[in-house]
Amino acid sequence: MNKINRGTFLLLTSLLMISFAGGASVKPRISKKLFGETAGQQVYQYTLTSSNGMQVKVISYGASITDIITADKNGNMGSVVFGFDSLSAYTGRQNALMGAVVGRVANRIAGGKFILDGREYKLTSNIHGGRQGFDKKIWKVEEITRNKEVALKMNYFSKDGEEGFPGNLSVSITYTLTNRNELKIDYTATTDKTTHVNLTNHSYFNLSGGKAETVADTELRIVADQYLEADKNNIPTGNIPGLKGTPLDFTAAQPIGKRIAEEHPALKIGNGYDLTYVLRNQSGKLKLAAQAYEPLSGRVLEAFTTEPGLVFYTGNHLNPGIIGRRQKPSVKYAAFCLETQHYPNSPNQPSFPSTVLRPGETFRSQTIFRFSVRN
Repeated sequence: MNKINRGTFLLLTSLLMISFAGGASVKPRISKKLFGETAGQQVYQYTLTSSNGMQVKVISYGASITDIITADKNGNMGSVVFGFDSLSAYTGRQNALMGAVVGRVANRIAGGKFILDGREYKLTSNIHGGRQGFDKKIWKVEEITRNKEVALKMNYFSKDGEEGFPGNLSVSITYTLTNRNELKIDYTATTDKTTHVNLTNHSYFNLSGGKAETVADTELRIVADQYLEADKNNIPTGNIPGLKGTPLDFTAAQPIGKRIAEEHPALKIGNGYDLTYVLRNQSGKLKLAAQAYEPLSGRVLEAFTTEPGLVFYTGNHLNPGIIGRRQKPSVKYAAFCLETQHYPNSPNQPSFPSTVLRPGETFRSQTIFRFSVRN
């Protein structure tokens, strides 16, 4: 140590140790455990962990996200999505699509039917892909480990005629956790017969990590100037009014609860916010759709998507009968959903962006949820 004094050497050594302790040498990883059984099939829970310590947990039932665990402004970790402790809760009637993939066509289809290439198709339900939609299926899972990220590729084969939809549909959903605190969701699908496809994820967010009972104080901005008008059954009419001057306008960040009780047909129909925002981005390229900030935790969520629409839902039908994680009863407005998708009832609205998928084509969609903190 003739050229470097002992103090400098100790400082450099300490910095190196801090660097390793901070997780720089920790590789992202995937773990797996049995979550339960249903209808004679085993369901597993997979945990994706990034080098930063962020975690995303997914079960093979419904390709459902059960946890997204991130740090708050004080470095404390907490889950920012609603979920259940047991598989029986996910398969039970109280499950309001918690964290699930929704399809083959998400949201509503008027009358539960549509005409495609001159033929009428009748569905088992007018909402969320039918009575036994993708949220109730067991998906095959492929684990993917890379140097800086980990991923799960979830696969499901939907047979011709399932829930009334035409075509054998091969669907893949890839959840990727990056070291930028991002959860990427990539959707792809192919068919052997012309059909409709509109996929989304139905996670319920409460960015407080359990500190706030409702999301009323969460500040939200949505990059949209218009929304879809809906009838009393919340089916889009085809009219696309502007948001300016209404309590639906989130072009500037507003607390979610600030205007939720105001008089407006859409708020009355939905019993809160439950409507489709027409995003400014209609290019099919990845763009920012929404940003949410939760003041207690300091957490920030940014949602990016290639989709033309965003369904904003404020958990209007959550209630104490829905028992969540750690046996905690839920309440109205306890969480919000940002469902990136094509417009509801697109199969019956020719003026809407098309959800038609034909043989030889590949359906592709991407959504990214990026998490950070603001002090």
